[in-house]
Formats: sequence, C-alpha cells, structure tokens
Amino acid sequence: MCTPTAHNAAKKGEIAKTVIMSGDPLRAKFIAETYLEDVVQYNTVRGMYGYTGTYKGVKLSVQGHGMGIPSIGIYTYELYNFYDVENIIRIGSAGALNEDLKIGDIVIGMGASTTSNYVKQYKLEGTLSNIASFNILKEITATADELNIKLNVGNILSDDVFYGDLELLKGWAKMGVLAVEMEAAGLYMNAAAAGKNALCMVTISDCPFTGEAASTEYRQTKFHDMMKVALETAIKL
Repeated sequence: MCTPTAHNAAKKGEIAKTVIMSGDPLRAKFIAETYLEDVVQYNTVRGMYGYTGTYKGVKLSVQGHGMGIPSIGIYTYELYNFYDVENIIRIGSAGALNEDLKIGDIVIGMGASTTSNYVKQYKLEGTLSNIASFNILKEITATADELNIKLNVGNILSDDVFYGDLELLKGWAKMGVLAVEMEAAGLYMNAAAAGKNALCMVTISDCPFTGEAASTEYRQTKFHDMMKVALETAIKL
C-alpha cells in the first residue's frame, strides 16, 4: 500500500489516534527512546522523525513538525486528514513575554494570537479566535495538578518572525499575552477545520526582554515536566 503523503513514510494504521509533536525532531526521538515501549520508527522523510510505541500500555505516537506555521501546517493537516489522528498535543519552547515567567516554566496556550496570514485560506469575514480544545485543556490541567506541576494558562502569540522587534512584542505583552512561539495558531486552525482536537504546551526557553536563554541541549532533553504532563494526558484521551 502506498503512503498517503510525500512527507510521511507511515502507512495507514501505523500512527496512533493521539500524537505528541515537537518542532525539534530530536525531541521526538528523545521522548520515544526515554518514555515509550515497543517503539517503531515510522518516518525519517526530511529528517522529521516519527515514532509509535506504548506508554503505560496505551498506543501513542510522537513526531517532529519543524519550525513555523507553514511547517506545522503541513504535518498536522496530513495527520488529521490522511492518518485519522484525533488529538495532537504540541510540546515546544517559547519566549517569555510576561515578566513573572522564568526559564523552565510551563505555559498552556488556551488561545493563540498570531501575526500569520495562514487564516486567509478560510476566507472568513472576520477574525478567527484560535483556541485549544477544551477536552484536552481540562485533562491537561487536571493531570498537572495530580503531578504537582505548575501550569500557566492563557493567551500565547504565534509569530512568523523569530528575530523580531522587541518593541512590537511589548505590545502583545501589554495585552496579557504570556509567551511567544511560532506554531500553535496554525495547529489550532487545522484542528478546527478538520473537526479534531489540539493543544499547545510550551516551556519557557528564553526571555527576550532580558536576553536570558537556555542551551540547545536543554531545549532538546530537559523539558521533562512538560513531557510527563503531555504523556499522562495523552493516555486519557
């Protein structure tokens, strides 16, 4: 049987109904090797590693999605529409816009504002509010409480520009936006269009206004609290 897409080598049935995704494919590899059992790698195309295994006896998949809304847009569209995936939890890194957030803090994107024009494809006469799926939001906050892991829940910004103007970010911070990343809004749009579920959870890896930043190795492997919350939530969905 041919694979459904040019970007994913998996055959139908090889990807679980719930997928945990990260921008960095090496983070997906780390999760698969550290937390999953009976792991099978289903994708290496374009270096966007994907794995399926079990966590506490439940079938789960983990996969990279690359950087930016165009990249996550491709991979999540295919997972939802060609591989029958129902739930996607993005676990990523973000920059703190709220002054109370520090490196290592976890933020849930209840909403995802954006600078992207991705929404124009839907030809809506207005502004779409990009929000997380309530069923995943409810489970993930309950799971974090069980694990005694603190979450910060609110609006995040999915920005198309990585090296942007800090003065512009201050405007978003003034409106109560907690953190900036590059993918959540596209994920939420794809989920809404497909009638599926999505949530973005990020760990603060840098503080743009102070210049503090975590190392690459820290970003790849040290987000254990976020990974545990995602995994424990995923098996409940």
